[in-house]
Amino acid sequence: MASISSQRCLLVSNVQGALGLMVIPAVSIIVLGFSIFEERTNRPSEKTKAVENVREAILGMGKAITCPKVWKPSLFMFLSIALSISTHEGQFYWYTDPKAGPAFSQGFVGMIYSIGAIASILGVLIYHKHLKGYPFRSLIFYAQLLYGAAGMLDVIFILRWNLKLRIPDYIFVILEECIGRVVSRIRWMPMIVLSTRLCPSGIEGTFFALLMCIDSLGSLTSKTMGGLVLHLLHVTRTDFKNLWLTLFIRNLLRLTTLALVCLLPEIHQSDVLLPTELLKHNGGDGESHKLVPMEDIGEAKEEP
Repeated sequence: MASISSQRCLLVSNVQGALGLMVIPAVSIIVLGFSIFEERTNRPSEKTKAVENVREAILGMGKAITCPKVWKPSLFMFLSIALSISTHEGQFYWYTDPKAGPAFSQGFVGMIYSIGAIASILGVLIYHKHLKGYPFRSLIFYAQLLYGAAGMLDVIFILRWNLKLRIPDYIFVILEECIGRVVSRIRWMPMIVLSTRLCPSGIEGTFFALLMCIDSLGSLTSKTMGGLVLHLLHVTRTDFKNLWLTLFIRNLLRLTTLALVCLLPEIHQSDVLLPTELLKHNGGDGESHKLVPMEDIGEAKEEP
């Protein structure tokens, strides 16, 4: 919906008007933040306790991130995101180019992304129904393999081989977007589950936020590297001669990530990953909870 509405705004208004509408939600959140009342406390004991919790959380995160069972999967997740360089900017201009590309309208491009977002829900359902019982390493290996193979559909589209197969552009691009989103979501879901398994007891929220920051850093690296490759291959708003090569390099990098799967733990998704010392309470932002395998939870529910 956001993709469609943004394109409609550009059609009925100018760029300045569309950007002005985008500012409204951010300003509303800022105003709402200032309007929420929070009682201020000056009690030294509470300040001392807060500082102590922060110190314990930092020490706990440092201890956890230096554990091989934690930093190895974290490194893989970062590299798998960073090496999948972003080429969306080049593809967008090619989509709307009337000479080199299929000359899609901006509204149709927005609809393509919206359909892809709906297809990603299908990827979540496939994972939930059929794939959550497989080991992390095997599942992510085959998902990454499919991720690289699905990216070749972009190369086929850029080279216009779909027309030789008598598949219209608008049908092929929707199929390609849906397949890519489904595979991407199937690849992403076990990584999120793995991230939850890497969080030490007592600082679960803080450490999970740290892992999400690492993923965001990988995404930023992906966009930076993608822009650099587009620049080196002289892909511009009007010159798309080497766009297919950029996509081919991106897919090769995705397949290269398969060599790093050895960094992932070879355990099932319901197994406990962390060593015993990290499962103990570390202070910080929560109480200690014992990790219980999913099978034990199911047996407990069946008891009268």
